[in-house]
Amino acid sequence: MKDAVVIIPTYNEIENIELIIEAVFSESNDVHMLIVDDSSPDGTAIKVKALQKNYPDRLFLEVRKEKSGLGTAYIHGFNWSLSRTYRYVFEMDADFSHDPKDLKRLYKACVKDGADLSIGSRYITGVNVVNWPMSRVLMSYMASKYVRLITGMKIQDTTAGFVCYKRNVLETLRLDKIRFIGYAFQIEMKFKAYLKQFKITEVPVVFTDRTRGASKLSKGIISEAIFGVISMKMRSLFRSN
Repeated sequence: MKDAVVIIPTYNEIENIELIIEAVFSESNDVHMLIVDDSSPDGTAIKVKALQKNYPDRLFLEVRKEKSGLGTAYIHGFNWSLSRTYRYVFEMDADFSHDPKDLKRLYKACVKDGADLSIGSRYITGVNVVNWPMSRVLMSYMASKYVRLITGMKIQDTTAGFVCYKRNVLETLRLDKIRFIGYAFQIEMKFKAYLKQFKITEVPVVFTDRTRGASKLSKGIISEAIFGVISMKMRSLFRSN
């Protein structure tokens, strides 16, 4: 996976971080990785610094002063990546809910199949989620249907966080205007790309809930996603995106 960087935001992922770094690098000798850590009190950043000697010029670390939200962590990572020469930029979680083996499939969708944005989709071929309670599966699935209804996007998994962007997508979108900081950030990025008529492709993946560490999902994040989508759609009707 040449010219590619995988961005992984972290907060208290000490139980996963070494394993996910090793797993990603085992998939490709070319891919780079950026960890954006929000000063995790459990020592996640310290562990990454120790591992950098094993992956010189491939493993990078940016430490932010405080926990400031998933969206702002990714924006920080996008800007870092755009200041370098990467042509393909991935979003990925640290907890193995996204299988590192699927990185090559998302990469292929952009490099060989012509996608501008490829999404690791849980819902393009049914519901492919492991270890979630039925209540959470239904909430996630219905959230994607709700987003499609409001926005008009044809994407099945609108809240997916396993994504590969071509560089020109990130250069075109106004990253400084992205409003959401929680999981609604994922919806907003896809919606902005949709409005710009970029080619978006969904690649079927199996999503496996974390087995180590604690989930960062909260009621506030869910509320942002539910109520923010309507305002996002309304703004798109009156403003240039």
